[in-house]
Amino acid sequence: MSRVCQISAGFLPLLDSAVLVVARELGFAAGEGIDLHLTRENSRASIRDRLAVGHFNVAHMLAPMPIACNLGLTPLAARTIAPMALGLGGNAVTVSRALWQAMLAQGASPNLDPRSTGEALAAAVAHRKAVGEAPLRFGVVHPHSGHNYELRYWLAACGVDPERDIEIVIVPPSFMADALGARRIDGYCVGEPWNTAAVAKGVGRIVTTKAGIWRSSPEKVLGVAAEWAEEQPEALSALLRALYHAAVWCGDSGNRGELAELMARPTHVDCPAEWLKPALAGLIRTGDGGEVSTADFFVPQAKAATFPWKSHALWFYSQMARWGQIEATRANETIARETYRPDLYRQALRDLGVALPGANAKVEGALVTETPVGSAGASLVLGPDGFFDGAVFDPDHVEDYIRGQLPAG
Repeated sequence: MSRVCQISAGFLPLLDSAVLVVARELGFAAGEGIDLHLTRENSRASIRDRLAVGHFNVAHMLAPMPIACNLGLTPLAARTIAPMALGLGGNAVTVSRALWQAMLAQGASPNLDPRSTGEALAAAVAHRKAVGEAPLRFGVVHPHSGHNYELRYWLAACGVDPERDIEIVIVPPSFMADALGARRIDGYCVGEPWNTAAVAKGVGRIVTTKAGIWRSSPEKVLGVAAEWAEEQPEALSALLRALYHAAVWCGDSGNRGELAELMARPTHVDCPAEWLKPALAGLIRTGDGGEVSTADFFVPQAKAATFPWKSHALWFYSQMARWGQIEATRANETIARETYRPDLYRQALRDLGVALPGANAKVEGALVTETPVGSAGASLVLGPDGFFDGAVFDPDHVEDYIRGQLPAG
């Protein structure tokens, strides 16, 4: 680009905003001729609405949110695309100390195993119902969020009906630990460091992780106003290159300490750097004095972590249909599929010699080990990407998958 281009971006105080923050603070954006302006917000609704009305060109968005925008599920529905993911994983499920004790009494495993902890939670839910206690209340950050869908998926696979057996409410990420401590909720699913915050404050216990529920699963994407992308294709390509270089830097284990200190600043996540280090190292402090090694807890760049797989978009769409947010139709499926734009990702990075997947979608849950795959450029390793219950999602058979998951009756 021959001149400096200004790009405005909104983000929330979460570790997985790191790629945007690093691109700005360490000069990767400037190196591509971009003056990247970052604005911190506290709620997903604010991010969504400010992108819709033109306050932002791009945003650190929940991976399902651009799909929801394009399906008309948002108040200010505006065409939004996702030409890049901002990493894999990064979430966990945390419960109150009291609920954890109830789960332990029902056989919960201390090692974050989603099956053991989920079945123990199901038993605790059944006990509460039997003795006439109020349903448990869980927090998620937004109805159209990976947190909502993975929490529901985990619970349903373990015998808890998320629609009838518990209550799910919306809480901003940075409020989660305080809401738990104030006993307004009994548990939550959120990105880091707001699980570790509950551990540090002595009010919660981490019970499982996104990486346990669905290995190598998407969390945030770069949401882009479609009209701006069409008007400024060179600026978007330059931004994608800058973000890719930032992701490589974030994924280097030698940079973990510097990354934690950078993200901890008041202008970014505004928390102690120590709260960010467990997720970066994959050593999760659970809340009872121990640490559990969690493979691929947060992956900024390896394993095609920034590639916008259409199969990810379609899985999120399948969950929207499963939980009654949208009707399952061919037209809606097409809208979801076309929201993610790997063509723009490839176009931006084609001259960098990086590993680019040869396909736009893959069967999710099919890779049980790390697997070399065909790619353009350098070699590429994907997986494992399994769901904890052994299910697979074939993006060529979305309707069959949805029918298989719809609640009976």
